[in-house]
Amino acid sequence: MATCYRHPGRETGVSCSNCGKPICPDCMTPTPVGMRCPDCAGGGPKVQTLRSMYVEPIATYVLIGINVLLFLGSGGSLGGGGGNQVFRDFALYGPEVADGDYWRLVTCGFLHSGILHIGFNMYILWWLGQMLEPSLGHVRFLALYFTSLVAGSLGALLLSPHAVTVGASGAVFGLMGAAFVLQYARGMDPMRSGLGALILINLALGFVIPNVSIGGHLGGLIGGAAAAFAMERLSARSRGIALPVAAVLAIGIAAGVAAIAVSGQASGVAG
Repeated sequence: MATCYRHPGRETGVSCSNCGKPICPDCMTPTPVGMRCPDCAGGGPKVQTLRSMYVEPIATYVLIGINVLLFLGSGGSLGGGGGNQVFRDFALYGPEVADGDYWRLVTCGFLHSGILHIGFNMYILWWLGQMLEPSLGHVRFLALYFTSLVAGSLGALLLSPHAVTVGASGAVFGLMGAAFVLQYARGMDPMRSGLGALILINLALGFVIPNVSIGGHLGGLIGGAAAAFAMERLSARSRGIALPVAAVLAIGIAAGVAAIAVSGQASGVAG
């Protein structure tokens, strides 16, 4: 991960839209063409930086807390909870969704099968939450997160309808896709910031590490990118958050309906 050129101890996913140097929130100056470093922003007084506009990513912390509490409560800390009653009732499984357990499309994203599984997902969630939530606000960030989660469930059911699937990876990949779209839309180069490489590496790992839901990763990535694109376009036309949030939730609902339909077909084939 790149570090700020003025503060080497701070990791960042944002680079100056002019020179490409990686910059942390203390060094970012918003301009009409993206974020600029202090050198490219000019020698005049810095009117407003991202740090001065910073919003604490409370929703990110709450999501991490819920994931950790459920991980401990499900017995996942013991190295996996696949036989736990919590997993049997709330993990994603196509035939059960087809039978009416629609909540599994969401609850599966809050369960994890081991310490490495939750540790990796929560670290990426924390990193992306620090980047996205302050700029989007709590409501839009949460709408984006849950839409990505459901889109990930749809992808998992499309590719592996009879596999038991858990994890926040779909939602996390959705945040990656959203960050890619938003950086590009705001004049930043996601490949130079390191975000593009992070996405490619994590997608590749899905083909190397066993028991990884490739469908969940792809579904979340596409769903998050689509939601961020709609949000960005509508935010430019509307001063409030109602229309962008409604569009994002509409994408999530559509993904949920499609996931239920897919699970019904899988259940019929299995029967």
